[in-house]
Amino acid sequence: MPFYTIAVDLGASGGRLMLGEFDGETVKLSEIHRFANEPVKMNNVLYWDTFRLFHEIKQGFKKVAALGVEQATAGVDTWGVDYCLMDNGGNITGMPIHYRDARTDDAYPEAEALMPLDEIYKITGIQFMKINTIFQLRADARMRPGVLYGADRLLMMPDLVNFLLSGEKYNEYTILSTTQLMDARKKRVDAGILNKLQIPEKIFADVIFPGQTIGAFTKETREETGLKDVTVIAVGSHDTASAVAGTPFDGRDAAFISCGTWSLLGAELPSPIITDDSFKYNFTNEGGVEGTVRFLKNINGLWIIQQLRKHYNDNNGTSYGFADICEMAKNARDKHFTIDTADDAFTAPPDMQKAIAGHLIDSGQGAPDGLGEMAASVYNGLTDEYKNHVENLQKLTGKRIDVINMIGGGIQDTYLCELSALKTGKTIEAGPVEASILGNMIMQLIAAGEIGNLSQGRAVIGNSFGRAVYTA
Repeated sequence: MPFYTIAVDLGASGGRLMLGEFDGETVKLSEIHRFANEPVKMNNVLYWDTFRLFHEIKQGFKKVAALGVEQATAGVDTWGVDYCLMDNGGNITGMPIHYRDARTDDAYPEAEALMPLDEIYKITGIQFMKINTIFQLRADARMRPGVLYGADRLLMMPDLVNFLLSGEKYNEYTILSTTQLMDARKKRVDAGILNKLQIPEKIFADVIFPGQTIGAFTKETREETGLKDVTVIAVGSHDTASAVAGTPFDGRDAAFISCGTWSLLGAELPSPIITDDSFKYNFTNEGGVEGTVRFLKNINGLWIIQQLRKHYNDNNGTSYGFADICEMAKNARDKHFTIDTADDAFTAPPDMQKAIAGHLIDSGQGAPDGLGEMAASVYNGLTDEYKNHVENLQKLTGKRIDVINMIGGGIQDTYLCELSALKTGKTIEAGPVEASILGNMIMQLIAAGEIGNLSQGRAVIGNSFGRAVYTA
């Protein structure tokens, strides 16, 4: 009789619910439900379509019930930094706003007027990005102060889903670390930062760690979904925490790149690195599972390609897929065009095609000829960042990196993998694609006592899924 796990994985462009069957040695995955995650703009503010997302999650659970599954665990992971605000009755009073909303454009000077940024980094060890929760809350203090200061609880996006399923309110450790409000060493929100930035401490819930039990489905959830015996488990609820947990490292000094909408490049460490150099290179120390730290750099990812595809097809009446664009880039006449993928111009432009062309012209490279050359400029920009940040990672950790484990949906783009090996000079081991789902499930299996620890879980993943190898 297999042990069933249900993983809810929400990304910035889509979500899915997958069923895992563990037989004691290997895990089998079945995709149950997949859906789009499209933000909604109201009164010039970009919101997540939160109610629709929860509706789709419940549709997935209903499909699991229809398969005859009677007993299972469930875990939720999502993107980082975004949150909702609630009153003491469990009602959402502050709808989750999308991290790409323009309200944090002037975030740094506003926060620095209240507390020096280097002091914030010395406590949190978190990379400065204007999308971080710390800056979003400062924007709330300006934009919707009644909602912020009247709130009883702040729940990050996976915390919110866990509450809606179980009725229990917690702040899970790995997702809490993305707020840039948590003391990286003490693993709790820092009262000093909250006080200086005028963010109410009372809104934060008790911290729960990956592998702990949150609670059973509520009566309402059981009745609506048809699932009678499901226990919600705290997993690495930041999707990158789950993805790294689902990476079958082979024991050598290795880095990881979790590539999708964003690229997250780093290493798994036993403790944070918070130094003048890590601040200079803007590396981040995010929470991992089993007490580890994900020491990494956030890099703009394949979202640029996604948006380029959308705007090119919309403007030119074409229907190119990602595989088509990959081939066009690989076979472009001039493959030397390169954009700076970290430039703010690529954060949320209304037309990615125009943003790329404008950047190339303004930087003196000339006008790109067609979609292939524009896409090539993105691939070059991304892999140049990989190269630079791998070198910085080696300096900061004092370790030579020989292997980079690439995981996530982006590894289906073989040109990205090939170019990453060529640019970095490192061996690329690509796989598994479903690392975040697998890492989510591993923590459920540990909580249920089906496996003993993360190392055993990674062995299960290695036994269940192959990897492709790319060399320079």
